[in-house]
Amino acid sequence: MEYTKLGNTELNVSKICLGTMTYGDQNTEAEAHAQLDYAIAHGINFIDTAEMYPVPPKAETYTRTESMVGNWLKNQPRDQIILGGKVSGPRRGMDWIRGGPPSLDRANIRAAIEGSLKRLQTDYIDVYQLHWPERNVPMFGQYQFDPSQESDAQGQQREWLSIRNQLETLAELIDEGKVRYIGLSNEQPWGVMEFVRMAKEYNLPRVASVQNCYNLINRGMEFGMSEVMYRENVGLLAYSPLAFGHLTAKYIDNPEAKGRVTMFLGYAQRYKKPNVFPACAAYAKLARAHGLTPTQLALSFVYHRWFVTSTIIGATNMMQLTENIDAWQTKLSLDVMQEIEHLHLTMMNPAP
Repeated sequence: MEYTKLGNTELNVSKICLGTMTYGDQNTEAEAHAQLDYAIAHGINFIDTAEMYPVPPKAETYTRTESMVGNWLKNQPRDQIILGGKVSGPRRGMDWIRGGPPSLDRANIRAAIEGSLKRLQTDYIDVYQLHWPERNVPMFGQYQFDPSQESDAQGQQREWLSIRNQLETLAELIDEGKVRYIGLSNEQPWGVMEFVRMAKEYNLPRVASVQNCYNLINRGMEFGMSEVMYRENVGLLAYSPLAFGHLTAKYIDNPEAKGRVTMFLGYAQRYKKPNVFPACAAYAKLARAHGLTPTQLALSFVYHRWFVTSTIIGATNMMQLTENIDAWQTKLSLDVMQEIEHLHLTMMNPAP
């Protein structure tokens, strides 16, 4: 395993981060702990979770993941684990999360961190992230900014808590030792730059990372965001490198294959777009033509991109986890990379 600095922090994170969003729904606690043990034994020191997990989010499973991770974490050398956590922002239809938080205000962020620390059985979280922005932005398969959403049904301008106020609360948590560094998730270039600007202007904590979707069929991070991250020293934590399993080709080989796409119907709308299956089939064919599995091709592509600080992988069984970690050793040749670019230009970002 290789390690690298996370943004402007002193954290040396493994280039692979273990995601946990299946724990408590698709994975039992025993399975979760086995995955965590295996990951640590193979050099992964970075674990990512969230108060909302497991996913898909449901009232009956909310917070289970953190509790399972906490039961494992209490028996680990805490200073050797880098733990990522997230606070959920306002979003319709999730009233079970702290009563449906209307804002990422001080009260809600504080309630979220206190709950997470208790469930995780730790005194601090290394990288605390805003799970999604508190403002009108395209998310989770949406790809167009819609100015009409700036107003409510009565035509009144929606009120959004300022980024400065969010940073001020996060600064308090850092001062109190509950959080070491902060990050963003599901953010856009304007948001990252505004967080950076506010931190500079008001001497507030700088964001260390942004956790966004990035894979062979969603390379939106290359359009504007990669320059922002480079110039502002913000690390990318790339999630969904296998596109909910689509890039393993399992749904190409068997459309009814067991997985989140078939288990949770209506979920993952990002991958319902017209060119997703043709693109996944083309990448699978390319991989096999070069003696690679589709999984190796998809993961190696993300693992070794210059702007990816760490790639968040997830698995529902040990065979998947083993293949995902072993894929770190796969390096794509120049010929393969050129063929990937040709396919990308032919079917650009079918799952934005």
